[in-house]
Amino acid sequence: MSPSDPRRPVPQAAARAAEQRLVGFNACRAAFARRPQDLRKLWLTAERQRELRAMLAWCVQQRIGYRVVAAEEIARLSGSDHHEGVCCAFLRAPALNLDALLRDLRAGPALLLWLEGVGNPHNLGALLRSGAHFGIAGVLLASDSELTLSPAALRIAEGGAEAVPVLRFEQREAALAQLRGAGFALAATTPHRAQSVYAARLPARMLLWLGAEGAGLPATLQDAADLRLSIPGSGAVESLNVSAAAAVLCSEWYRRHVAVAPA
Repeated sequence: MSPSDPRRPVPQAAARAAEQRLVGFNACRAAFARRPQDLRKLWLTAERQRELRAMLAWCVQQRIGYRVVAAEEIARLSGSDHHEGVCCAFLRAPALNLDALLRDLRAGPALLLWLEGVGNPHNLGALLRSGAHFGIAGVLLASDSELTLSPAALRIAEGGAEAVPVLRFEQREAALAQLRGAGFALAATTPHRAQSVYAARLPARMLLWLGAEGAGLPATLQDAADLRLSIPGSGAVESLNVSAAAAVLCSEWYRRHVAVAPA
């Protein structure tokens, strides 16, 4: 049997690298609802059997291994005490690039988020959850960003990672040119020399730049933007958490361009 023979067994290490573990009830259900063919293993507590009976039936039908185990075993397998009684192994979804995203994007309103310097996976998860709720088209990260779709980010996203693609780009200037060519206006989020998001004109096709808390967006990116947006508040705190700010901004864009659209 040659190394290229498709019948050759896949080494366990390679098989594990092709899989990703998900924890959390909604995260596992959302992945199964969208791509059941990618499910490879399932561990659940006895208390979750009734709620996950469709997934169990699929495992039986497709001869996919599953085990009913104690909560402590799921914590060990997943590395998290916040597993909500279920852990799944899924094949990793194929990586999406900016070319494919823009090619397949339908005409009309579209919102993209670009994260610059954001490093907390909990923020990424919360942002994906809000982004899915407001129908954003994707989240962009630089190729050297430390953010990943970790089990923690996927759990906090509550299934939002299945609806909102996360993609990486290599060259900033090339990515900006592609976005402008696809009709996207670039909006920097900053408290400096910015318009209130509630008063500014928000383009129907818009890219929102969001920076890390504290440092914010680099001045070079702010200068490259078509508009600067801020979120007015009481002033009792310096700023919003980046995922909370993203939710406010996405909500206002959605209210103007999607919620009021004719049926």
